[in-house]
Amino acid sequence: MAQNLSDLTTLHVGGPAKRVVHVHTEEELITTVKQCDESNEPLLILGSGSNVLVGDLGFDGTVLIVETRGNSYEIDACSGGTLQVAAGENWDKFVEFTISKDLANLECLSGIPGTVGGAPIQNIGAYGHEVAEVIARIRTYDRKKKEIHTFMASDCDFSYRSSIFKKEPERYVILDVTFQLRRGETSLPIQYEELASSLNVQVGERVAIAKVREAVLGLRAKKGMLYSDQNWSAGSFFTNPIISSDSAAKLPADAPRWPQPDGTIKTSAAWLMEHAGVHKGESLSGAKISDKHVLALMNSGSATADDIAGLARAARSKVKDKFGITLEPEVQFVGVSL
Repeated sequence: MAQNLSDLTTLHVGGPAKRVVHVHTEEELITTVKQCDESNEPLLILGSGSNVLVGDLGFDGTVLIVETRGNSYEIDACSGGTLQVAAGENWDKFVEFTISKDLANLECLSGIPGTVGGAPIQNIGAYGHEVAEVIARIRTYDRKKKEIHTFMASDCDFSYRSSIFKKEPERYVILDVTFQLRRGETSLPIQYEELASSLNVQVGERVAIAKVREAVLGLRAKKGMLYSDQNWSAGSFFTNPIISSDSAAKLPADAPRWPQPDGTIKTSAAWLMEHAGVHKGESLSGAKISDKHVLALMNSGSATADDIAGLARAARSKVKDKFGITLEPEVQFVGVSL
């Protein structure tokens, strides 16, 4: 019997897959990918299913669930920690592990759903930090050349919520990721006022990494950004827009503006949505804007993929009509679009 992808995604929507394969070793992962490619079988690779919206018709091909496990690490008092981690490892459990070893620089990325292998694809980030800052190298299987290829961080084309792996989604399969972390019990300077306030410190101060993790988890929970049995979502649905300085100048004076190194300006998707008339708690059939944060689009229990896409489409249209800015989705779309 075909398995519905609603059972395999955090939004709990999606129709049936023709075949679902769970792989637990690197060899199984590469072998399955090769078999699909050689037979021209459509292939969808998932980790925890936390950043994907699958259409109601499902996926007419093989869905490969990456469940590889394991890590190796070396910790030096001077150079810090070098950790090579399998793609299928749970991201937040990995962050928790690093903090238990007094390794810093991942604490602000606590609570982000997904797997280690998914983190570099999206270049996940929060509270002023991105995973690209601590990646040393990434081992992949190159589906085009049919060989193992290792990327150094400088080769990954990292940018805001993007990478070469996102830009060429059908080519590289991430096998493991090597991180270089700083040895220490205190964080980098806190950059965001919201996080500083939660920690009861000033922006720029350093805090124990365990306390930063606790505060970040608390903030994400308040915003409805932590996945649970009572919160079926994909986290932030849209990325923060990066716009020209001319476009930023046309926004209201109180709109958030974060200057970027190339002269562009990042602004807040949540601010744009709220000021364009998108309200917390509004719904479309079974899809709902979270009561806690407008960026969290949820399945309230009976949503279809079309419901969630429709709600996202309506929110994006309001922002476009009000500010002339088109919000870009953070989630991956399979068999559905805006």
